[in-house]
Amino acid sequence: MQAFEYKVVPAPAKGTKAKGVKTPEARFANSIEILLNEMAAEGWEFQRAELLPSEERSGLTGSTTNWRNVLVFRRVLAAEQPETAQAPAQAATTVEFRHSEPPLTATAGDPEAPGGATPVPGAGAARMQADDGVEELSPVSGVTAALKNRAAQKGDGED
Repeated sequence: MQAFEYKVVPAPAKGTKAKGVKTPEARFANSIEILLNEMAAEGWEFQRAELLPSEERSGLTGSTTNWRNVLVFRRVLAAEQPETAQAPAQAATTVEFRHSEPPLTATAGDPEAPGGATPVPGAGAARMQADDGVEELSPVSGVTAALKNRAAQKGDGED
């Protein structure tokens, strides 16, 4: 069984200018392309892009949840060569840490997601997307006395 190590890096937030790349979309794609090629040159294989929640402090006692875009890479761990100088008793106590395959996830609502994939970001994001940001307000039941007085003053001055 192969063992992998993973690296997670923030996705680029803005585009990189290049010759012949004019539109904001093309510049953003260029930023991602540059990052993917740099990571591939170091032996990292691109796995997926994720949108994950990050709880951060806000003010003195508050906290907010910000959604962060990250890119996930992996590469195969090199097989460790046993040292011949080690005594057999020492070799038996050596502990190897291996990374197991992460659970299969897919962006929520992705029609091409493999069966059994866990939808990401999940229920919290669905609630957040359904929220239109407008506070529920009770309807105004009548005109206040202050508004009636202002209307009466305006009416007196215009005649």
